[in-house]
Amino acid sequence: MASFKVMIALMTQVRILPRDEGPIGWETGLPPRTPKPQLEGEVHAEWAVLGAGFTGLAAARRLAQARPDDRIAVIDALEVGDGASGRNSGFAIDHAHTLGGGAAAEENARGQKRLYAAAINQLRDIVEKNEIECDWRAVGKIHAAVSARGADKYLRPLLAELDHIGEEHEWLDRAAIKNATGMAHYEAGIYTPGTALLNPVALVRGLADTLPSNVKLYERSPVTEIERGDRITLVAEKGRIVARKLFVAGNAYLPALGFAPNRLVPFVAFASLSDPMTKVQRAALGGKDTWGLTPANAFVAPTLRRTGDHRILFREQIIYRPGLSIGESELANVRERHKKLFAVRFPMLEGLELAHTWGGYLCLSRNQDSLFGPLGDHVWATGGFQGNGVTRGTTAGTLLADLAMGLDNPLLDDMMRIARPPTNPPRPFFDIGVYLRTAWEAWAERDET
Repeated sequence: MASFKVMIALMTQVRILPRDEGPIGWETGLPPRTPKPQLEGEVHAEWAVLGAGFTGLAAARRLAQARPDDRIAVIDALEVGDGASGRNSGFAIDHAHTLGGGAAAEENARGQKRLYAAAINQLRDIVEKNEIECDWRAVGKIHAAVSARGADKYLRPLLAELDHIGEEHEWLDRAAIKNATGMAHYEAGIYTPGTALLNPVALVRGLADTLPSNVKLYERSPVTEIERGDRITLVAEKGRIVARKLFVAGNAYLPALGFAPNRLVPFVAFASLSDPMTKVQRAALGGKDTWGLTPANAFVAPTLRRTGDHRILFREQIIYRPGLSIGESELANVRERHKKLFAVRFPMLEGLELAHTWGGYLCLSRNQDSLFGPLGDHVWATGGFQGNGVTRGTTAGTLLADLAMGLDNPLLDDMMRIARPPTNPPRPFFDIGVYLRTAWEAWAERDET
């Protein structure tokens, strides 16, 4: 009887399954892709990776490279690119937007810079080696404020910190931002050259389709049950994976999978992507052919991009969403909101339609740290990338594999320094607090919209 109770204690029923939340604008114009097969029957492996986004694919690739004789199984509930990794804005960010002060914060900032640079170099090398067509453009980004108050509150402290750590940057006034983007809406900005812009769906598909031969990927196979004992068993509708060790790369879904239920804070972020601009519209906008702009306060202002095929990405509206669900009526309302805010920034582009609107999940923590490390016997997990999933998620997946294999990597010290997310207060009190905080933020910072 005692052994039966132990078995039950190590069995987790997955509470919320990922869903296809509708088409993503980044898919438009990409060549068709045949998904990998669903999981069927019983598969045995040394390593199982749950989640085939940037983080899970990075972990699998690193494991395969270091252990070429090991069998590695990667499983995802959706087709590759349909989850959060394909729904982001396509920024491979090169540094944090909030660095903090003091010696500890300075070393933290330098460490994050090393982590992000390692991810950008790693992804660029994979893209070049495998000729992945993902519109990779190493053009940097602008971090901008709409108001003079926003520039003083957010940009000038960041400017001083970038100066202090010797990070390359350039201060842009309103005229310089207009010259770069065509928009006269922004008071000031800081340009940093290290960020790469890309099509996230194309990149994550390319990463999945170029995995080493000892990695087997199973798509459209939601895991409904996780059994933990001498072996790890992932149970799906038509089969199961039995592995010695498990990596959980579910990010916002980590609590739903039964891991770290009180450490992470899930949000949904909404984005729209326009039709391609005509030559007349491109001339009316002016500015550079490709650029990316992140807002001083992402909770109240949009992230913007001009893509290589002359479309405008508009990401705005970040909402606390512990239930991880998006409704069709909600998307319709968001699209109308985006149209109004789009017109404020791009009055010269009247008639350009926002053809695609979608939502995707991101995961934060209260102190901006990430979950990273072992969670019990033979299980490692990471998540909570503060909206920087391309770079922070890629590095976290790679380093988690090194940690599990016992390999030395100097970047592990940098990662462990930002791997202490605090415990959240109990729900529903925490939920009420988050809703009130975000509502106050939207009102107090309304001059940044």
